[in-house]
Amino acid sequence: MSWHRKHLLDIESLTAEEITTVLDTARAFKAVGERAIKKVPALRGKTVVNLFVEPSTRTRISFELAAQRLTADVINFSAEASSFKKGETLKDTARNLEALNADIIVIRHSATGAPHFLSRFLNASVINAGDGAHEHPTQALLDTFTIREKKGKIAGLNVTILGDILYSRVARSNIWALLKLGARVTLCGPATLVPRVFEQMGCRVTYNVEEAIAQADIINLLRIQHERQRQSMFPSLGEYSSLFGLNRARLALTKPDALIMHPGPINRGVEIDSEVADCERSLILEQVTNGLAVRMAVLFLINGGKGPQEVATN
Repeated sequence: MSWHRKHLLDIESLTAEEITTVLDTARAFKAVGERAIKKVPALRGKTVVNLFVEPSTRTRISFELAAQRLTADVINFSAEASSFKKGETLKDTARNLEALNADIIVIRHSATGAPHFLSRFLNASVINAGDGAHEHPTQALLDTFTIREKKGKIAGLNVTILGDILYSRVARSNIWALLKLGARVTLCGPATLVPRVFEQMGCRVTYNVEEAIAQADIINLLRIQHERQRQSMFPSLGEYSSLFGLNRARLALTKPDALIMHPGPINRGVEIDSEVADCERSLILEQVTNGLAVRMAVLFLINGGKGPQEVATN
């Protein structure tokens, strides 16, 4: 197993073997994270720029810590206080960052395709940390890592993704990763947010939440993406919660070993009740821990690392 890509732009273009290489490398980095000294020198002398043109807390912090653990220099570039306000283009900003000898640019942007656009003219490697409602590849990788760690495999599992699918980049990346690794994917939510067009990707679509979760091994909950919706796609949060929210009564209808996931930030009392979010079947905090290992793996591989066998020697 090895990795030959300069960028991580999406999951759609990755092979199952490439996804597995990232997961195996992340497993090696997770072991590093459990040591007393958590740093490895794999990216010493390299500069990683977090270019977040859309607000983010957990993803930015996760990438920042991942780069620091690999001994890279990290620059955080926040659009809120940046030259974008003064009219500079994304291309100019990225070129200026490259002029500072940035080696890897981690970008989050509200425009679909922004990372792909940058990758075409920069010498630096580009990692997509979320582009509009298109993809969020590292979230899908950390989710599949978490599932594989808990269930031992992905192939043959029933995974239900519940919530706002239409506006969710997490859903799209997860669907690609899960299908490539052999899982069966069911989508459920309000009909306005789960169009049947997703069946063309190879998913099952249902609007009956009890039926969607009955045979699920994994239930991945997505929050309502208010910031991307042009108008409300359902009458109220109260109605959404009563029709699609995961509460104790609905949890009782699931398989006893079904596990609960959520990419965060969670809206308690909307897509998930507090007692369910905090129960022993919830993997929400483990996803955060695993996200760090996965992002270390991605930075390492993008920088020229070949795979898990190299981690131990670094």
